[in-house]
Amino acid sequence: MSKKEVFGTSHVPLSPAVRAGDMVFVSGQVPVKSDGSMESGNIEAQTRQVMENVKSALALAGATMDQVVKTTVWIEDARDFGGMNKVYGSYFPSEPPARTTVESRLMLDIKVEIEAVAYAPKA
Repeated sequence: MSKKEVFGTSHVPLSPAVRAGDMVFVSGQVPVKSDGSMESGNIEAQTRQVMENVKSALALAGATMDQVVKTTVWIEDARDFGGMNKVYGSYFPSEPPARTTVESRLMLDIKVEIEAVAYAPKA
């Protein structure tokens, strides 16, 4: 495996995306908007923002959503699963990745956090 490459910066001690060989690891993304504010809407709005953040972090490392092989989803309330799943599924219209979804108290006052792993061979 080649040396790891780190992509993006954060105000906390993590990297938005790290490439290790052909694998890209995206840190858990939260519903933060480009202006730094949190999306305060319902589970669908927050999931949409999180998925856009996942997509952006992947792009930093030269990867795309169709290369995602595994995700982990944390939702604050299991009753929000249906709404999260509807939006999440729209980002993977065919051949969705393996996924683990758990209900968990989250570090911020948010409804969802998602991390992703992509298989993205360098050209």
